[in-house]
Amino acid sequence: MTEVEDPSTAMAAKAAQTEPPSEKQVRLAELAWIRDEVVQGPAPGSTQAQHDRGKLTARERIALLMDDDSFTEIEPLRRHRATGFGMENKRPYTDGVVTGWGTVDGRTVFVYAHDFRIFGGALGEAHAEKIHKVMDLAEEAGAPLVALCDGAGARIQEGVTALAGYGGIFRRNAASSGVIPQISVILGPCAGGAAYSPALTDFVFMVRGVSQMFITGPDVVEAVTGARMSLEELGGADVHSRTSGVAGFAYDDEETCLEDVRVLLSLLPSNNRELPPVVECEDPVDRVCEGLIDVVPADPAQAYDMRDVIEEVVDDGDFFEVHEGWAGNVVCALARMEGHVVGIVASQPQALAGVLDIEASEKAARFVTLCDAFNVPLLTLVDVPGFLPGVEQEHGGIIRHGAKLLYAYCNATVPRISLVLRKAYGGAYIVMDSRSIGADLAFAWPTNEVAVMGAEGAANVVFRREIAESDDPEAARERLVAQYRQELMHPYYAAERGLVDDVIDPAETRMVLCRALAMLRSKHSELPSRKHGNPPA
Repeated sequence: MTEVEDPSTAMAAKAAQTEPPSEKQVRLAELAWIRDEVVQGPAPGSTQAQHDRGKLTARERIALLMDDDSFTEIEPLRRHRATGFGMENKRPYTDGVVTGWGTVDGRTVFVYAHDFRIFGGALGEAHAEKIHKVMDLAEEAGAPLVALCDGAGARIQEGVTALAGYGGIFRRNAASSGVIPQISVILGPCAGGAAYSPALTDFVFMVRGVSQMFITGPDVVEAVTGARMSLEELGGADVHSRTSGVAGFAYDDEETCLEDVRVLLSLLPSNNRELPPVVECEDPVDRVCEGLIDVVPADPAQAYDMRDVIEEVVDDGDFFEVHEGWAGNVVCALARMEGHVVGIVASQPQALAGVLDIEASEKAARFVTLCDAFNVPLLTLVDVPGFLPGVEQEHGGIIRHGAKLLYAYCNATVPRISLVLRKAYGGAYIVMDSRSIGADLAFAWPTNEVAVMGAEGAANVVFRREIAESDDPEAARERLVAQYRQELMHPYYAAERGLVDDVIDPAETRMVLCRALAMLRSKHSELPSRKHGNPPA
């Protein structure tokens, strides 16, 4: 038997089908449409055009950076108020920058990402105000800030208000320096005044074939100097990671680049009031480093790779090097020892015999200052024959630049440990965190030579007359060099005078350093009361 439908129910259903949507339903539908436009962008095909350039969109980049489904966007509905030049007819949502916060490994991180699909990512008044807002929030919340840069500079149609927007960014970069970690990831053009914001941040990442940074473009350079070059040749990733030192990292693709940004964040505290994250360590603290005996040759003139030493000493052989391609005669890296983050500054005998020059001094000085700002203990591995001699170095200001490293170490209040592996000569020995400039603990291997200069050079100065008056100057020189080395350069000379705390077995290096770092974790040291110092320029 077929059930007969209630007429009243049928009439009600029919009425519901013809009843107009409520105001609430209309508004919700409008909101859904706007939010879809926010994500899709204003122009059909704009996302595909970005992909055709070999680049990800702003939101795809944020998704790679942040933990899944953790990003919260702020001011997605912001639009500019500019008029003239047809701007009043082009008012896309977001105004070309995506801002907000999310988590990386569960820790809060703020981000802004230029959306090249909108006005080429160019900065206007509303665009800048969104960035100012997220920068202020990051500082107030005490959380890192990551800038994903892919913009065409100031928005010409908005004139001086766009330039003022950059000024507000620069001021906030400076105010947050040493307070929260600031990371710039260059994923497109970054020209003119826009390049100064990344230069004010703690780390700069770039991607080959995608990123360019310069103050004046190739056309202007050619007009002024006659030199013709491409965007990549003028300001590409390899130029800034190997020649200028502006970028600390260079990659072949965006995915790998952003993955390493996550790694770097895992090694840094959220702000200057916290310690870096600690992880569980399964690598035994007392692990014997037998390999070190073979890694470092006893002959002070023979080269080796200091990275092999670092790999032997740190947890699981894992470290994160900064500025790997620039100033290769010094290695700067973040690593963990007993699960705690440590900053490593190390001579690199494989490059220029490990001497300090202008670029190495600048590289190490900035790294030391960064570690001190963010409560990262410093470990200095010393095998340095001195400063690089030469007219070019002297005229280039090696005195000023070397003093930067000296100032950075003297100003650092974090735990500081130095280890002399082989050579430690002259002023370079002092500068590389010797006891005399405030290292908390200094150790040395039995192969160490701590002296004003090498034995050959010293003997030529001290015994110049005696060598000259000898019947056999060469034999006399060899005899006097051996005498000088035996009396003033034996491994225990510095220890006998308290300049090193102990001479240790290389195989026990990890154990000694881990114990020393554990003891110094409660170190508390304050600088004299002052507004700020005046470091060498």
